Amino acid sequence: MKVEGKEYRTIWFDEKSQTVKIIDQTKLPHQFIIKDLKTIKDAINAIKIMEVRGAPLIGGTAAYGIVLAIMEKNDPNFIKQSSQDLIKSRPTAINLKWAVDRMMNKLSGVNNNELLKVALDEAKEICDEDVKFSESIGLNGLKIIEEIYNKKKDTVNILTHCNAGWLATINWGTATSPIYHAHKKGIPVHVWVDETRPRNQGANLTSYELNEEEVPNTIIADNTGGILMQRGEVDMCIVGTDRTLSTGDVCNKIGTYLKALAAHDNNVPFYVALPSSTIDWDIKDFKDIPIEERNSEELTHIEGLDKDKKLQKILIYPQNSKAKNLAFDVTPAKYVTGLITEKGICEASEKGLKGLFK
Repeated sequence: MKVEGKEYRTIWFDEKSQTVKIIDQTKLPHQFIIKDLKTIKDAINAIKIMEVRGAPLIGGTAAYGIVLAIMEKNDPNFIKQSSQDLIKSRPTAINLKWAVDRMMNKLSGVNNNELLKVALDEAKEICDEDVKFSESIGLNGLKIIEEIYNKKKDTVNILTHCNAGWLATINWGTATSPIYHAHKKGIPVHVWVDETRPRNQGANLTSYELNEEEVPNTIIADNTGGILMQRGEVDMCIVGTDRTLSTGDVCNKIGTYLKALAAHDNNVPFYVALPSSTIDWDIKDFKDIPIEERNSEELTHIEGLDKDKKLQKILIYPQNSKAKNLAFDVTPAKYVTGLITEKGICEASEKGLKGLFK
């Protein structure tokens, strides 16, 4: 996708410098900075402090993290410890463990002198595969938007939550991919962008990338979606997911559950877009999903440009107030209209998912 008219991916390996390049998403939308990851600690830190975020991109970064570990110290114990440290860096997104396990399985039994090449090829394959998945998700989701447009013959208003755009993947995005495909096809779309407190990933990231692709969008407070649905100003919702159980229950950025409830009450279709790498086939009860609790400072402070165009972080709550910062919630399958995957669209259920992924 584009930034100032130039095509980028969110992560790539630079052969010349022998480093992994990422877009530092903590600086967006005010600064576009490409950062080098040189060590396994760099990769882990990038995931922890959310320089990279979004389940598929976290997976891609973890894959390249294994590459960096091998480059740093081609020792089985060091590589194994690095893989475990990567998995611990963020608990909720299943793509992280999926990518690390895939890398370690690929490297099992490989000679030391071939280890780096095999690891690098596999990390690139994981990222290339995600691009294909995201593009296919877009083409599958496009059919839904086309159906709405053919009935309405007017702008299709889509509400999304957090950032499930290309910045959360390697390219295209999940929830935004159908939107980008519709826009490129000439279908008039408009996106209601939840600001997504506390990190404002909708306002800071989704609106930013939609602007770069010239897709009409409007930022709204997180609590505005309900009244827009009541007024008939939302034709459909599309969100991403950090972990979807085989039961169809969806774990996504905090606030997704409330949007699903509002959509259900107002008969607004509520879709979840995801690659198969985000499916957790093992956990059956959503109460067993590890829900990340992040630093309360993300709630109590806010960052932005001051009058001198300098980034500043300021306290917005009473100094003595306590804050609880749960990063994710779970939307039960009964509130999900359908799951948009790279293999097609299915109902949010074990039967639906197994029908696509045998």
